[in-house]
Amino acid sequence: MNTVAVVHEYHAGHPSGLWRWITTTNHKDIGTLYLCFSLLMFFVGGAFAMLIRAELWTPGMQLMDPEFFNEMTALHGLVMIFGAIMPAFVGLANWMIPMMVGAPDMALPRMNNWSFWILPFAFILLLSTLFMPGGAAGAGWTMYPPLFLQSGVAMPFQVFAIHLMGISSVMGGINIIATILNLRAPGMSLMKMPMFVWSWLITAYLLIAVMPVLAGAVTMMLMDKYFGTSFFNAAGGGDPVLYQHVFWFFGHPEVYIMILPAFGIISEIIPTFSRKPLFGYTSMVFAIASIAFLSFIVWAHHMFTVGMPLAADLFFMFTTMLIAVPTGVKVFNWVATMWRGALSFETPMLFAVAFVFLFTIGGFSGVMLALVPADWQYHQTYFVVAHFHYVLVTGSAFAIMGAVYYWLPKWTGHMYNETLAKWHFWLSVISVNVLYFPMHFLGLAGMPRRIPDYPVQFTDLNQIVSVGGFVFGASQLLFVACIILCVRGGKKAEARAWDGAHGLEWTLPSPAPYHSFAEPPAPNLIWTHPYQGS
Repeated sequence: MNTVAVVHEYHAGHPSGLWRWITTTNHKDIGTLYLCFSLLMFFVGGAFAMLIRAELWTPGMQLMDPEFFNEMTALHGLVMIFGAIMPAFVGLANWMIPMMVGAPDMALPRMNNWSFWILPFAFILLLSTLFMPGGAAGAGWTMYPPLFLQSGVAMPFQVFAIHLMGISSVMGGINIIATILNLRAPGMSLMKMPMFVWSWLITAYLLIAVMPVLAGAVTMMLMDKYFGTSFFNAAGGGDPVLYQHVFWFFGHPEVYIMILPAFGIISEIIPTFSRKPLFGYTSMVFAIASIAFLSFIVWAHHMFTVGMPLAADLFFMFTTMLIAVPTGVKVFNWVATMWRGALSFETPMLFAVAFVFLFTIGGFSGVMLALVPADWQYHQTYFVVAHFHYVLVTGSAFAIMGAVYYWLPKWTGHMYNETLAKWHFWLSVISVNVLYFPMHFLGLAGMPRRIPDYPVQFTDLNQIVSVGGFVFGASQLLFVACIILCVRGGKKAEARAWDGAHGLEWTLPSPAPYHSFAEPPAPNLIWTHPYQGS
């Protein structure tokens, strides 16, 4: 009790204005900072994507030279992954995990503040490379040597930006693990935690495990360029394929870092709007854990065409297909949760249902890519672009949007405008399929990715894709409008904003008070057994 009193005394006169946001150690403030930063980066990365699609409107060089086109593809990937999707999930974790486990705040509040404020500086460093002599490094978000080593002064800035993002991610991961393992309410055992908390516990371990690997890979590249080493230089006895192995050992767990929290969100939303407990809670936990484990032994499926031994190709092909099993368990359980439920289709549920359907399409193309002989045909074509955008846009981004609509009433104390939100959903879901579905056919016909020109027979499909992209980009303005209107006012939200919602966060008033759970909540069947039946 004394500790709680001291904490409250420390926070009693918290500063206001800009200084409050710079110095805050409150998990809700920091969650808001992450989410706002993510939204900003979503539009920056989206602007890069719009330039790419504008260039691809017709064959030939239209708006930019090929070097600048490559800079756009590289920065679009880096900004969307490290600037939009990951900070959005960390923002949701900061906001919701303490409220879901009954904690007063995150375990390490000052480190929480620091892990956020590193990010804007990392992205200032990264985006400043656009204005340097020779432009940004146009070697894709994967930064393969020797191309990355040949880029000019931008290269070390990009490497340092990635170091900063990695430091931020590792600190965030440590904080989340410390919070979940140490600050749960009495009576909340690990197998009674909400699925979103479980998904983040496992994701945080992934973050801590793989971000240093990326740091190592880009540091070796820095050494090659400036200190005369030959890690990746064949002339000095190195091997550029070594970089690919090290990078993808980070890169594949990274894509699961971007989808596991989405699985957790969908496992919160679907039971709420089905008014039923989540089907197969225990199997859902084990499915996430097995996906996380398998993510470490599939990395070379990104490298089937670099000339690995047949035994390696076979091993990575089979382990990759194995990941479909726990993923299938999750999809089955979501559908089983909806089965014979009292369903209602508010916007969060619409995004969740779209996620289940469209993420599964992305999963199917993933199983196709796992087959080595087929991958030789698909590799570095638009088929791959279609695959990972179905997973990351209709997967991760849709889950984030669904989560924002789901928890906005808890954050702001107001209900959002349902009509506007549904317009946002339907425009997004239609345009996103117009944008990505034709890419499968372009890729199968042999259109390579990251190239600003293409044969004339691909013109029609590329124009359809570009129209879908422009509409999808524009429809996100409705999302921003929805959020702003909700923050400014609207129908008052109740503590339990959704009829079927269970869990500790819904026992707090809406909007959630600045300090939640100064006293640990008493054990209560509603939240200690939310998944075993209500």
